[in-house]
Amino acid sequence: MTDQTTSLTNLDPKIKAFQTELYAKYAIANQQVTAGQIVFVGSSLMEIFPIEKWEKERALNLPKHIYNRGVRATTTADLLAHLDVQIFDLAPSKIFINIGSNDLGFNVPETTFLNNYRKILNQIQIRLPKTQIYVMKYYPMNAQADFSQSNPEKERAVHQFNETRSNDQLSQANKKVADLAASLKIAYIDANAGLTDKNGYLKKELTFDGTHLSPAGFELVLNNLRPYFN
Repeated sequence: MTDQTTSLTNLDPKIKAFQTELYAKYAIANQQVTAGQIVFVGSSLMEIFPIEKWEKERALNLPKHIYNRGVRATTTADLLAHLDVQIFDLAPSKIFINIGSNDLGFNVPETTFLNNYRKILNQIQIRLPKTQIYVMKYYPMNAQADFSQSNPEKERAVHQFNETRSNDQLSQANKKVADLAASLKIAYIDANAGLTDKNGYLKKELTFDGTHLSPAGFELVLNNLRPYFN
């Protein structure tokens, strides 16, 4: 890992503690799950997807229950180290993965990032041979609009986060991940319809910081994912 990687991952000393607590929470929750359902897994772009909250509050008419096992500020290496609690303990029939955007932002070498991703997918194929895997295309971002925060600390974090990645980087990564999925005969899916403006940026009204989706953004993604749930 580079010095920049180290500095970025340690922006907030509370993040690691939060991750540890969340892994522990998931481990407990996994004892009560129903096998054969759907799992969402990834970093914060998946963690803040309010799918389980919506399932409790609304009639989504989904064919299976969706368990969200996303963890913020994580990379492919983190997911690789926590596959049991985030995936295998749940024995799902379908897995939707959105991981790796933090690898780009943390300057993880491309070979490391792709090798980790390959190991993740390989292990799922070996341990859950009947499970359908869907590798998700990375969401677009918007580093052009003004997302000033009332909290100076949050404003600095948003600025630095958006400074370390771009749509061009995400586009290049998408091609590499799509090729990886194809080489393993795994579905690579695009659930981003409706997220971008005429210039290809994530619509400002669908994000609160230029990178993470708002509930309205996740509504679009959910509708785009529905054909894969059956």
